[in-house]
Amino acid sequence: MNGASRDALAGARERLDALTDNTSVDAGSLAGELAAVTALLDREVSLRRVLTDPSQAGEAKAELAGRLLGGQVSGTTADLVAGLVRSRWSRSRDLVDSIEELASVADLTAAQRANQLDDVEDELFRFGRIVSSNTELRAALTHRGVGTAPKSELLRSLIGGRANAVTERLVTRLVTAPRGRSLEAGLESLSKLAAERRDRMVAVVTSAVPLSDAQKQRLGAALAKLYGRKMHLNLDVDSEVLGGIRVQVGDEVINGSIADRLEEVSRRMAS
Repeated sequence: MNGASRDALAGARERLDALTDNTSVDAGSLAGELAAVTALLDREVSLRRVLTDPSQAGEAKAELAGRLLGGQVSGTTADLVAGLVRSRWSRSRDLVDSIEELASVADLTAAQRANQLDDVEDELFRFGRIVSSNTELRAALTHRGVGTAPKSELLRSLIGGRANAVTERLVTRLVTAPRGRSLEAGLESLSKLAAERRDRMVAVVTSAVPLSDAQKQRLGAALAKLYGRKMHLNLDVDSEVLGGIRVQVGDEVINGSIADRLEEVSRRMAS
């Protein structure tokens, strides 16, 4: 997002945080209602354009959204959406993307309240690894000719009761309503949002053998010092790493042995 849309989303994220700081607000229910609004505006292109028309007064657009959503969602959700449509948007699609992001953040907040955010982060990562290694499964989940009901049923058979309920909701929404994204890109985006809930970055760590607890702690501490932020490690094992380690943080890839990398981090911190 650029310009006005980026600012509008930042403001909406602040309002959402303020709402969900109040424990009387059901973050999970809020997420479901925001997801429903996302589906509505994704489907109704003309409505989306009206609600983002810069020539229309913000209050008039908020009133229209209130009339459309009245009785369909809670007052909390309606107020949040009204605030969104009062804002200016660079593109009409950005409004829908933002509401969808808020829905995901609200679900992740529900997991955080229940002290289950670590589980959700790890499950999203593992699900991504499973999909990337199974071409038939990926095809079944992404084929445009397959309806949402069969995809939902397939996901229930795969992760229903085996994963956190928040993980299941996030993955199901992504698979059944990808909105032009690849499954991999959608999962990566969700992982980043989960990490942001604790102001942490995500490091994908691939090693030839499983890391010991001591190695994980040392690596996590070294990366946190290097990047200046808390770090969540998504761990994967690949024998082709040849005894070393590969770390990816965002677009940056670090290759080398654990000892070599830690020594390099120490040198950089000392300089």
